[in-house]
Amino acid sequence: MEEQQHIKDTEHSNEWSVLRIMSDFVKGFDELQNLGPAVTFFGSARFNADHRYYQDAHKLAYELGKKGYSIVTGGSKGIMEAANKGGFDSKNCQSIGLNINLPHEQAGNQYTTKHLTFDYFFVRKVMLVKYSLAYVIFPGGFGTLDEFFEALTLTQTGKITKISIFLYGKSYWEKLYDFIATTLVEHHTIRPEDIELITLTDDMDEILTKIDERLILYTNEMKKEGLEHSPHYQKTVEFLSNQE
Repeated sequence: MEEQQHIKDTEHSNEWSVLRIMSDFVKGFDELQNLGPAVTFFGSARFNADHRYYQDAHKLAYELGKKGYSIVTGGSKGIMEAANKGGFDSKNCQSIGLNINLPHEQAGNQYTTKHLTFDYFFVRKVMLVKYSLAYVIFPGGFGTLDEFFEALTLTQTGKITKISIFLYGKSYWEKLYDFIATTLVEHHTIRPEDIELITLTDDMDEILTKIDERLILYTNEMKKEGLEHSPHYQKTVEFLSNQE
């Protein structure tokens, strides 16, 4: 089945593939441009509801949802389900699931107020990061690592408006964080100040406070970039005014 999926993409014309890619992007932009301030959760799909990290993701998303922040995830199980459930249970925000169409269908979760399915991983990844002002990276595997480092790269290179990146779970992430902070810096493959892009924490109150602080900076930076007429900027300003 996987081979047939690959053949479907390679045997057709380039023009056909471009149209499918455009369709994926248009769908995402149309559905999410009015989202307003959002926080994206990444993490493993393998944690069940009894796991500490599932429960922590639910609690954090619930607290963010009560404040009105939209919750965005990959739309599947584990941490994604926990975060969507937290947002859904808050009854005060949009709980967004952005799933991917796979040969063996990736199961969605039932706690979304808006659910989109994409054909292309790279389009889905754009949508996961485009409208969020913070990313919370819970423990996870290769996919989570991919999303973490892509978010870091986009922020470091200025390809997206600067956002807050939280690694949640010190005991899980500290060896990776130390590798970044020591080996990469010592070999001059990153600048020492690049470490400041990452917050390693187990403190939910710290995350909540820093996201509120980032919201103001995020709004100002969008205005500096000439985005004050975009629906996303307008929704963000409206959100801020309601917090005052």
